[in-house]
Amino acid sequence: DKAFIKDAAKGGMMEVAMGRVAEKNASDSEVKNFGARMVKDHSKANEDLKAIAKEENVGWPAEKEAGKWKSDKDYMDAMVKDHEKDLAEFEKEAKDGSDPKVKSFADKTAKTVREHLEMAKEIDTKLK
Repeated sequence: DKAFIKDAAKGGMMEVAMGRVAEKNASDSEVKNFGARMVKDHSKANEDLKAIAKEENVGWPAEKEAGKWKSDKDYMDAMVKDHEKDLAEFEKEAKDGSDPKVKSFADKTAKTVREHLEMAKEIDTKLK
């Protein structure tokens, strides 16, 4: 459960950082909107997770800088891959985790991650 908290925290912070860059620099309006949605949704999830981490005495990881990508397509490709990986991790934790608070967070957040994945795939297929 503690490893999941740390991994989810790192991933969530990276989604926010990359979302901010996409919101600012993307040329496609759907990609900009997707970036803004990542910032909003992952910031909320990060706050919820931070509260659980504090209760469970799990250290909060340092924030990392967002990577750079060459195009909107590269960003959306990365978002599809990230959300596929995240969805599998969140669903596994929701099913197999031992801490009820962490399991509940994983289950609730998996629904949002699934929604993000569907959005990312839809936008990604439209980009050349």
